[in-house]
Amino acid sequence: MGGTARGGWDRRALIALNSCGMLPREAICRLAQDLDRWARADAGEIPAALDLPHRHLPTARQALDNASAVARRERRRAAALGARLVTALDADYPAPLLDLALPPPVLYCLGEVPAGPATAIVGSRAADAYGREAADLFGRELARAGLTIVSGLARGIDSAAHRGALAAGGLTVGVLGCGLDVPYPSGSGRLRREIAERGAVVSEFPLGTEPYKGNFPIRNRIIAALAGGTLVVQGEARSGSLITARLALELGRDVYAVPGRIFDSRSVGPNRLIRDGALSAQSPRDILESLALSQSQPRHRIPLG
Repeated sequence: MGGTARGGWDRRALIALNSCGMLPREAICRLAQDLDRWARADAGEIPAALDLPHRHLPTARQALDNASAVARRERRRAAALGARLVTALDADYPAPLLDLALPPPVLYCLGEVPAGPATAIVGSRAADAYGREAADLFGRELARAGLTIVSGLARGIDSAAHRGALAAGGLTVGVLGCGLDVPYPSGSGRLRREIAERGAVVSEFPLGTEPYKGNFPIRNRIIAALAGGTLVVQGEARSGSLITARLALELGRDVYAVPGRIFDSRSVGPNRLIRDGALSAQSPRDILESLALSQSQPRHRIPLG
């Protein structure tokens, strides 16, 4: 996160920017990253390096005018949920997120994000019994081996992976594509609470943010960044799980895939990843052995078209 100032005002400014619904998420992250370069500058001195449309700057300045009040409000609302706000200036901000080109300036956090090694498990919401069983198996065994399981708390593969980790008494993190107070997907309240007790449920989106379709690719970059590798279990050719895999590769993380039936459209995504060089994960041992080898061998790149 750019700049050197670490005072309370800067944290309040990040919270205010993050809560500004009039700004696109990319603009929020870019402005937050360069807060010290523009927040106190005159309007004519805004650095061109921000690479943002000038129409965003008056909106951002207006958000900062009420930073203290907005920060108090957001912290109070989060506390009412049993959650807290973690800014990119805080010591407990998850360090792997700083690998992102545009890390989220604020996380709404229910629970504690574990600091140890993690693996993401992602896949189709419309998973079949095979996919759910595989996600549960990998979630369970990798968690038992000491890895935190990161996923998106969606139906299907995500939920099965979280439940597998919980069944093993392991740690897991759920990353939302909506506000922490929005009950999505419906019926996930109990699972959220269990995850928060054994890890964390997090979101970069302000409270009240609905699960708009465009939020999920944004959410996926956090899943990819928090984990040292991403396992894809079922996903169609143009699925969100492949977006997460691509983001993982851009961050230099490993990608694994569970092979599937060639006649099943949900297998197209993972089978293509394997064709292009991802590790075929036929058992949790495949990932654990790969993690041991990757300590001494460079990661190979997978061209995703």
